[in-house]
Amino acid sequence: MTIYEFLKQNEQKDLLRFSTAGSVDDGKSTLIGRLLHDSKLIYEDHLAALKSDSIKRGTAGDSYDFALLLDGLKAEREQNITIDVAYRYFSTPKRKFIIADTPGHEHYTRNMATGASTADLAVILIDARKGVITQSKRHSFIMSLLGIRHLVVAINKMDLVNYSEDVYEKIKKDFSEFAAKLDIHDITFIPLSALKGDNVVTPGENMPWYRGRPFLDYLETVHFIGDRNLIDLRFPVQYVLRPHQDFRGYSGTVASGILRRGDEIMILPSGRKSRIKSIVTYDGEQDEAFPPMAVTVTLEDEIDVSRGDMFVHPHNIPDISHTFEAMLIWMSEEPMRPDTPYLFKHTMNTIQGEIKNLRYKVDVNTLHREETKQLSLNEIGRTVITLNRPLLYDDYNRNRATGSFIIIDRLSNITVGAGMIIHRRSNELIVDKKVSGIKSDYIHHHNSTVTLEDRMKRLKQRPVTIWLTGLPKSGKSTIAYALEKRLFDMGYTAHVLDGENLRYGISSDLGFSGNDRSENIRRAAEVAKLCNNLGMITIAAFVSPYEEDRTNARSTIGEDRFLDVYLYAPLDECIKRDTEGLYAKAEKGEILNFSGVSAPYEPPTNPSLMLPTHQISAEECVEKIIGTLKAKKVL
Repeated sequence: MTIYEFLKQNEQKDLLRFSTAGSVDDGKSTLIGRLLHDSKLIYEDHLAALKSDSIKRGTAGDSYDFALLLDGLKAEREQNITIDVAYRYFSTPKRKFIIADTPGHEHYTRNMATGASTADLAVILIDARKGVITQSKRHSFIMSLLGIRHLVVAINKMDLVNYSEDVYEKIKKDFSEFAAKLDIHDITFIPLSALKGDNVVTPGENMPWYRGRPFLDYLETVHFIGDRNLIDLRFPVQYVLRPHQDFRGYSGTVASGILRRGDEIMILPSGRKSRIKSIVTYDGEQDEAFPPMAVTVTLEDEIDVSRGDMFVHPHNIPDISHTFEAMLIWMSEEPMRPDTPYLFKHTMNTIQGEIKNLRYKVDVNTLHREETKQLSLNEIGRTVITLNRPLLYDDYNRNRATGSFIIIDRLSNITVGAGMIIHRRSNELIVDKKVSGIKSDYIHHHNSTVTLEDRMKRLKQRPVTIWLTGLPKSGKSTIAYALEKRLFDMGYTAHVLDGENLRYGISSDLGFSGNDRSENIRRAAEVAKLCNNLGMITIAAFVSPYEEDRTNARSTIGEDRFLDVYLYAPLDECIKRDTEGLYAKAEKGEILNFSGVSAPYEPPTNPSLMLPTHQISAEECVEKIIGTLKAKKVL
């Protein structure tokens, strides 16, 4: 193999970015140093300098103090802790790596979050002597919040507990119980000794009971390429390139999706359309580009495109709104100030706005929510943000690049916070009337002289809302109208509040983004509540894919009036029933935010009634609902 062939082969290897986190003195820097040493990836002069520094420090006896490879700041060496994020690059025959060694001290949580923000994988180190401590939970929660999908729990210092399998199993059990509350689905446990080298690069002879792979072997083989979003094209324009009058290109980094020569694209926010004429890179023109490639794109048409504009596919566009919800990590010594102007940097745009409402902060040690009026250094909370002009964004869990932003103080120009956008939000009218501009001092509730009891006597029934939820084509409308007819024949006054019909009237201004779906359900719940107040039985048929929205609807209508019925049918059965081809169009990207395909559906955790509509008929479903209403003395 020639040197050129070797360099070409090395260039084409996958690049895995991973970060380390853990409590102080858990051995993060030592683990990375040992990894580099045992992989023979340290130059001889560096090794000699490391030996000299280790003797001077005197913390590792006659051995190398591998932590010194990464802890380069004077303060870090004096205190024997990691303060700043240290990045190291290395390569093996199978893969290239960039490591972010992050601080373990609670005071430097912001540094840890910064180092982990671009990682594909996270390594949580746990001292085998201490087990799972609050700092382990804190870092795991932040990794989950940052959308990291692969987590390695490295149980270090096994040599100090005599390589005990029982210690390993107890830590594994304790961490698994905590991790069940987090949004991380790929967790791997590896017992090791960074100081002695057991299970770092080679299997540990002292732990024959462990049948898994060593740490480096796992890093070389973990599958992470599939984590990248190749569906939603998002290409934020960073720079308009005009080297001469015959060339106009638009430079940037592909955030998600795939750019292909000849594809039709839409430029936002203008909405103008064109086709990709060429994709230019340092190595020449390419037929396609994907994340995280930096490219220059030329178009077939002369269109006004500026920095901050975004290229997307015409049938797959991001959310566009002035207002959205986000989880914030506050990074400033100065507390967060609601209703104070800040600068929000998102992709290539910097927009002035305000943090309008702080819903709650999260105790990162217990994951409990707490009411508060502000966030202090390293605290995390859920907020409502309003900007001076619309933002083009996606849910952070779907697209990190377009779902994240930083907050900058206007006077000092210091970064004071980082945020992850949440796709859906409850309507601000419910939570904070101040946000919507409604002055509650001028609004008064008026009561009718006809009481609900009077209406119930007249209609000879108790009001209730029967909320039917399920995937598209699970049978909601069919069962809703069959139930309405059955109740009418029995002499009761009932009506159907159909999700599709509502969009012809009071929700005709709404789309199908997470925000608009939440608002649609809020309006439906308010209508159902009004009908119940008239003594009527309301049958609400809505996909209502989010548990939070259904919980809000229950709260609006009232616990004693709300009967949630989950119409369950497997996805493949719903697709079979889809004579309109909606699922197929959603798979192709022609229909956006389609529940079960391009948007999530969260099944009810404890519905009043669950009906398997693929196993029983609509008539049987109606009779089961009637039976439940009788049992609850509604009928």
